[in-house]
Amino acid sequence: MASLKGIWDDAKTKSFTKEMSSVPDAVQKMLDNRRQIHVVARTVLDASDLFMIGRGLDYSILQEGSLKMKEVSYIHSEAYASGELKHGPIALITDSTPVVAVVTQKKLISKELSNIREVRSRGAQIVLFVKNEYSDSLEQEFQICRLPDLPDEMMVFPASVALQLLAYYVSADKGFDVDKPRNLAKVVTVE
Repeated sequence: MASLKGIWDDAKTKSFTKEMSSVPDAVQKMLDNRRQIHVVARTVLDASDLFMIGRGLDYSILQEGSLKMKEVSYIHSEAYASGELKHGPIALITDSTPVVAVVTQKKLISKELSNIREVRSRGAQIVLFVKNEYSDSLEQEFQICRLPDLPDEMMVFPASVALQLLAYYVSADKGFDVDKPRNLAKVVTVE
């Protein structure tokens, strides 16, 4: 569309196409690495409440991840833009509250980590989904789940799969049938 509308030139279109071609391999890496996600799912397993935090594209991914968590594991889960935590939600953080954070956008990493550290200082148990390139420096500080390295705008794909797997493992470990979640409407009726 961007090419057809003249927003992108041929070079940008070719670059984007090349970046998109790496997405299937990155998603496969997430699927191959599902044991790591199963391990971090234990942090969330017994929670009654779960917060998911991120900025920019990561926040959008977390909204879907939070919805999946509610649908299949029946855990009260809410996604928040990290910068909004100080406006109320941080009061709900306790030492038994798991917080899932996704950090994939290079330009936002320092602000994001500042917010995550603040939540951790309130006692939250942090599960951090982060690009592989950032993970070594954060491994001693957080429970890490590594995401394959892709350009920032492509990270929505492996991160979405990672959050879906997280919801799957939490649900399966609780003994729920992930293929038949309760009260889920498969059809939307317009009145």
